[in-house]
Amino acid sequence: MGLDPGSRATGYGIVRESSGQAELVATGVIRTPAGKDMGTRLGVIYARLAELITAHGPAEAAIENVFVSKNPSSALKLGQARGAAMAACATHGLSVAEYEPSKVKKNLVGVGGAPKDQVAFMVARSLGIKKPDWPEDASDALAVAICHLNERRMRRLIDG
Repeated sequence: MGLDPGSRATGYGIVRESSGQAELVATGVIRTPAGKDMGTRLGVIYARLAELITAHGPAEAAIENVFVSKNPSSALKLGQARGAAMAACATHGLSVAEYEPSKVKKNLVGVGGAPKDQVAFMVARSLGIKKPDWPEDASDALAVAICHLNERRMRRLIDG
């Protein structure tokens, strides 16, 4: 399960590996209620992710690390959303791997500074989907999930 956390929109992407190929299980965006207090919004993220974990039973999770923001308030809200997502995973026994956005981009595209449209293209290509119709937050979450699958494959090769 890959996660792209945000206080207003948290993307999720669930993939599985089948015969060495990434395969889409589910993807979407958890939207929190506008105008509600932060505690309510974090509760929505936690509860919805808990439902998804129960429904799909992923073995592991991966999440994008917080990027440095010019706006401290935005960075704090992003960190809180990340915490709610990580807590949902932890309470369901999932280990959570963390990846820098540049690592995810480099893993999928080969360039750490790749634009989002290139990453989205490679996500669709990796999953064998010709015309994806998912939102950007979902695409970003799928990128994190695919990056994690690739990293797991590499660790298995290295560890023998």
